[in-house]
Amino acid sequence: MKKSYPDFTLLITVLILIFFGLFMIASAGIVMSNENFNQPYFYLKNQLIKGGLLGLLLGGSLYFLPLGYIKKLSFFAFFASLLSLVLVFMPGLGLRAGGAQRWVNLGFFSFQPTDILKLTLIIYLAAWFEKKGKQIKDLKEGLVPFIILIAVIGILVLAQPNISTFALVAIIATIMFFAAGANLLHLLGVGGLGLAVFGIMMKVYPHVANRVRVLLSPGLDPHGIGYQVKQAMIAVGSGGIFGVGLGQSLQKYKYLPEPVGDSIIAVIGEELGFLGLIFIIVLFGIFAYKGILIAKNSSDKFTSLVAIGITTWITLQAAINIAAISGLAPLTGVPLPFISYGSTAFAVSIGGAGLLLNISKTVKI
Repeated sequence: MKKSYPDFTLLITVLILIFFGLFMIASAGIVMSNENFNQPYFYLKNQLIKGGLLGLLLGGSLYFLPLGYIKKLSFFAFFASLLSLVLVFMPGLGLRAGGAQRWVNLGFFSFQPTDILKLTLIIYLAAWFEKKGKQIKDLKEGLVPFIILIAVIGILVLAQPNISTFALVAIIATIMFFAAGANLLHLLGVGGLGLAVFGIMMKVYPHVANRVRVLLSPGLDPHGIGYQVKQAMIAVGSGGIFGVGLGQSLQKYKYLPEPVGDSIIAVIGEELGFLGLIFIIVLFGIFAYKGILIAKNSSDKFTSLVAIGITTWITLQAAINIAAISGLAPLTGVPLPFISYGSTAFAVSIGGAGLLLNISKTVKI
């Protein structure tokens, strides 16, 4: 029997992550905001007005819409996100920054299509895998179409280039493929293909190889390719157990690249210490635990796979971000969900949480 209320533990966890992220953007971004816009809280206001309002609309819609209706719209939403990946390369619409072509500029608003892709792909794959049923184990009906789909996405995303996001998307899709009942030998083939693609990327894109080199030798070129990792580790190390205090970070004073973006976890570690980092990890752990329970107890395959996809996306992305900034994984451009600055990523994360909460209304856990 369908409940009329969501899982309150999951809801509270998401709300804490959102508000904690806004507080940290206010603190981590104050120096850059004054420097670039001559006002202390530009990044906070932008995150609230653009990301927050859009997230409220998207999250609210995905929370209240019937799940069957969301399934019916899955292909159209996914197709639209693929189309937006193409728009990235169109003159006058595509926006280039930092050596990458990853944004669509509509004049009044710019967005990153790969962030939208993460959610629409999860919903589409869940509907597609449910429809395939036991055919998912078949080479022709399951593996080949799956690889073709990922290859199409790969061509569009790697051309930007955005290697870390493609890797994340491919892992999420593969985990959903496994959960849907794919042949284990097929999965081994997918894994081998993934390693081969990564090897090619290291040859084609020097920055990928450099990030692996820095991972293996953290002290390598501290003023060049190893600079961001070094500054992040200084920030985390300076925080100790209890941190230097909220707002007291020194690394955000133009030492740490992207203090409101990919590196915000380093500012958290500096200002709130090891306990602050544990607090964040515990919150994402609760999110993962609740997401798994929701997936396990879902009444149908579609909602179960959506729950698996969203849970994998949010928690894996968080783990990659934290590990990269801590020097435990290659440095990536993957933001920390709900916390890093970025209106599209913020809004879509809230949308994913809204959909997971919607599914939680249908299960008893």
